[in-house]
Amino acid sequence: MSHPALNTRICELFGVEYPIVQTGMGWVAGARLTSATSAAGGLGILASATMTYDELRKAIGEVKDRTDKPFGVNLVTGQPDIDRRLDLLIGEGVKVASFAQAPSREVIAKLRDAGVVTVPTIGAKRHAEKMAEWGVDAVIAQGAEGGGHTGVVPTSLLLPQVVDAIDIPVLGAGGFTDGRGLVAALAWGADGIAMGTRFLLTKESTVPDGVKQIYLETPVTGTVVTTAIDGYPQRVIRTEMVEGIEASSVVTRFPKALRHALAFRKVTKTSYRDLLAQGLAMKKSEDLTWSQLAMAANAPMLIKASMVDGRPEVGILPTGQGIGVIDELPTVAELLERIMAEADTTLRRLNS
Repeated sequence: MSHPALNTRICELFGVEYPIVQTGMGWVAGARLTSATSAAGGLGILASATMTYDELRKAIGEVKDRTDKPFGVNLVTGQPDIDRRLDLLIGEGVKVASFAQAPSREVIAKLRDAGVVTVPTIGAKRHAEKMAEWGVDAVIAQGAEGGGHTGVVPTSLLLPQVVDAIDIPVLGAGGFTDGRGLVAALAWGADGIAMGTRFLLTKESTVPDGVKQIYLETPVTGTVVTTAIDGYPQRVIRTEMVEGIEASSVVTRFPKALRHALAFRKVTKTSYRDLLAQGLAMKKSEDLTWSQLAMAANAPMLIKASMVDGRPEVGILPTGQGIGVIDELPTVAELLERIMAEADTTLRRLNS
């Protein structure tokens, strides 16, 4: 029997056995990885930003065919068909809706009224306070060690700040890979942890083996946070491709970014009209230039090149700094069992 401290508020809120969440990584968190995580006792989250509506509906069906355990879907509030996607989640009985960017009051209210748990990811204390005020059920506080788009405050400083500022459950993210990290998060006041890179490096992850090997060989010092990819700080593995992007000027980046934007439109079957509408909405809400908007479409296609097509030489590899301490590919079930056993041992040692 696990230590009582490991049965947290997040377990009850999500209806899961373990206070561990697999984040909705674009092109990575598909039905296989999500269902494996949920079936093993954690909360798996589907990444829908890189899916069409029909692909999302199919993926939800696949997860439900593989497990009857609760799971979540990661959404982007700026998607033109966001209302339709919300209705899909509600109709399918999806337990959790997570967001990389802040959902609107209206989205939060709609999900809450339907009984769907809403969990945005935040990178600053003030963002957590705003989301709590708007009525979300929990937040993921991601520190600077996290992969992909990330903030500047280390997890060890951000997590206690957020926990002290709000009353709802908080999950820690950024740099977590094992049971000792879970205990550290609990000590800071969190109710569990959320991990991306650690789940990417499991047997159920569909990332090509050659790309996984690059991750396994990357040291703690092998990552970089860059704004050159899409205008936002993003932690990725330092590769020749990334160094080339950083060395190029905004003028030379823009045409490539625009081509990637149009390519992403084709992959996700977004009409030019919807692409323009989404761009206008982002431009208004985030005060972006047209050049930045085009760059914002860079990341999905560059990530796809690596994570789906297996071509890291022309793509990017988002990762957390925890990559430097990961050296093997367990199954998801093995990973979760090990994390929980290590956390239990650590807690009992501290209590002795």
